[in-house]
Parts: sequence; structure tokens; C-alpha cells
Amino acid sequence: MKIYPIILAWGSWTRLWPISRKYNPKQFIKLDELNWTSLFQKTIQRALNIWEKEDILIVTNKDYMFSCKTQAEEIWVKLEDSQILIEPMAKNTLGAITFWMKNIPDNSFWLILNSDQLMENEEILISAINEAKNVAEKSLVTFGIEPFCPHTWYWYIEAIKEWKAPFKVVNFKEKPKKELAEEFIKKWYLWNSAIFLFSKETYFSELKKHNKEVYDIFENNIDINAIFEKLPDLSIDYGLFEKSDNIYLTPLPIYWNDLWSFEAIDDYLKKENFENKNIISIDSNNNFTLSEVKNKKIALIGIEDCVIIDTKDALLVAKKWESQKIKEVMNILKDEKSELANYGTTVYRPWGSYTIIDEWVGFKSKRITVLSGKKLSLQMHYHRSEHWVVVSGTWEVTIWDEVIIVRKGESVFIPAWEKHRLENKWKVVLHLIESQIGDYLEEDDIVRFDDDFWRK
Repeated sequence: MKIYPIILAWGSWTRLWPISRKYNPKQFIKLDELNWTSLFQKTIQRALNIWEKEDILIVTNKDYMFSCKTQAEEIWVKLEDSQILIEPMAKNTLGAITFWMKNIPDNSFWLILNSDQLMENEEILISAINEAKNVAEKSLVTFGIEPFCPHTWYWYIEAIKEWKAPFKVVNFKEKPKKELAEEFIKKWYLWNSAIFLFSKETYFSELKKHNKEVYDIFENNIDINAIFEKLPDLSIDYGLFEKSDNIYLTPLPIYWNDLWSFEAIDDYLKKENFENKNIISIDSNNNFTLSEVKNKKIALIGIEDCVIIDTKDALLVAKKWESQKIKEVMNILKDEKSELANYGTTVYRPWGSYTIIDEWVGFKSKRITVLSGKKLSLQMHYHRSEHWVVVSGTWEVTIWDEVIIVRKGESVFIPAWEKHRLENKWKVVLHLIESQIGDYLEEDDIVRFDDDFWRK
């Protein structure tokens, strides 16, 4: 039977604020420290080491659909709409995986991958998958990572260690305290990598036996909206794997990190001997400092055991052991209805992105990037005029019924109330500077008449 991958491309973003925001979560972030390749792109590349691009399936939501497609295209992978499942509402991993499993061919294996994990020595993963295939025909298989420290944020798996893997799973242990984690390591418990392998037949057999509620929802409904409205909010771990007695564990002797926190990023960069040459450290020790601003010098004097995260619109300073309280910061920002929880200064759109350069009363300046073959909506603004200057590339501007070709160094003025559209028909990515002048400059001052991306 053939193995197909399902990539889960959504999840929590709060622990890595302010570099991670609601509409640009950690799986899509690109950092110099990670060679400007996102975790999502690394996962796609990992899948392509085993499968053809047509075999890859993605689970995400409507907010991240275009990020998935755009970032895949950046590494020369075109994802068709039929390869992407858009959840109508967030109901965790059990519902999303079951929906794909219901709509895929019989007599096949399915490997579940998360899009926010970092792995090395991926050829070992390929070998482990092939070794587990025979067991996965009749059982659920999970892959475990040998702990390199007594981590308190990961799940642990207890299994019966025999002479050859896969090993029979005895129990799952959820996020223990440090002392208990140390005991788990001594007893050869492994971290749960949340990578799973099983056949369609076995999956639904186990689901029917251990979670009849979810099984019946899928048996008695066809429409995706009706299904998700009825589904409980359950992970596949809680909803199936913890309940089943037919689970086997395959160890993965590789470096693995899901970059769940700044401490986790720090651990990885230390392993890589990464040196941030923009940090000046005087009488300071054991700090993790990251800046979104390229080549920005940061001086630390008499600072110890801190996380310092600097972005263009926010600054986080916390003791390392207190960084889990970032969620409390998120709650305050949400209560204030602050956009800092949702967006950074760079905002990603289906057609490209824009970065706010400067703003003041009645004025806002943006750097806009339009990808090849993309166009903005046909739109109008009530409260602002716009002046566009081409930095690189060539673009086509429609103002009412007039079409203008604008090249590098040229500019166009769009008065308020004028219907207009910008399109990049060329293969070169377009960059321009937009200056907005008006009494109201927020993003909701857009009236769309036509849009390739179905926005209102």
C-alpha cells in the first residue's frame, strides 16, 4: 500500500509573540537564524524527499490558505485547491485528520506531519517509516524522540522495549514536572513527536471502537460545515491515541525540535553554534536576543537569563523561566483590541505583502510587494488618496477604464473615490512605495468591486 502525507498547517502562535502573530504564526515565520526558510517550507521539502508533490495534502484554515500556497510556490511547489482542506472552524486535529481520512482512497497508509517542527537527518525518518509499514497495516503507529533534557512541555510515551522496533505502547504521559520528567528519561520514555502512521482501515476501526461519537458524526453527515459544527474540540492524542490499546512506537534517533518557545529556539541555535554578531554583551550571561531589524546593534549590560525579542512595533523582555506568561500579554492586547496581536509591520496578503515604513497624522507610507501573476482587488477608498512609485518591476494600473503600464522609477497618483486596480503580469516580483494621504488610513477603508481571492 502507498503512503501519503497529511501536513497540519495551523496551530498556536502566542508563545512566540511578537515575532509570531495571529495572521503570521510560527510555521510561516522566516528568520535569518533559520536560513530564511519557514518551518512550513521545511516540512514541504521533507515530504518531497519521499513523495511526489501531487500526493501531499494540507490541512489549514481560511486565514492561512494563501500563506500555504504562496510559501509552497516560493520553493517551486504548486499546490492545487484539491490538495488543501480548509477547516470551516477550528476543532483541533482529530476532526481535521478524520475528514481527510474519510475522503481518501482505501488501501493506503497516511503519515501525519506537523508544519511547525524542525528535524535533522531526515533519511532516518524515511527509513523508520518504511520499517513501521507492516505494523501500521493493523495498528496505529507513533514516532518517538529520545529526550536530550527533562523537558516539561512535551508529552512522554511509555513503551515495552523489545529487541526490535516498533514497540508496544503502554501509556502516554502529559507534560510532567521536571522531577518526574527526569524519572521518565531514566525509564526510557520518549517524547511524543506527534508524527503518526496508519492505514485508513485501521484508523476507522480504532476510531469506531474508542470514540464512537466522532465516528458517528462522520458516518451520518456529508457536508463539511455540518460535520465541524457537531465535532468536539479534540486532538488526535486525546481523542484516539490515549484511548487505544493498539498503538506501537518507532524511535527516531534524530534531532527534533518543535520550536514551541524562545528557549527552544535558543537550544537549537546553541547546538548550531550560531553567533549573533549584532549583540554587544558586557557582564551579561545566558540571554537569548533576537531582532527583526537586520543589522540592528543591541547592547546588553549586566543582564542575565533573559529573553529579549525586538520587532519594529513591539519589544519583549522576560526572564527565561517566565516566558510562558506571554499568553497573559496576549490577553491584555485582545482586551485592548490591539492589532499588535494580529499583525506585525509586515502584513501578508494573497497577492504578496506590504510593510509599514512610517506613519503620522494623515500620512502612511508602505513598501508593497506584488508577486508574479497576481493582482490586487478592483477597489476604491473614501478617505484617502494614494501615490505609487515603482522601485522595481513593471505593473499595469487600471484607473476607471484607463489602463496604464508603469515602469521602474515612474509613479501614479490615485485620488480618493477613484476605482482602481494594480496587476503584475510579469515574471519579476514587483516592489513599489505607496504614500497614503487622508483623514482615515485604516485597512477597512476599502470598497472591493472584484477580487480574485473572494474578499469582501
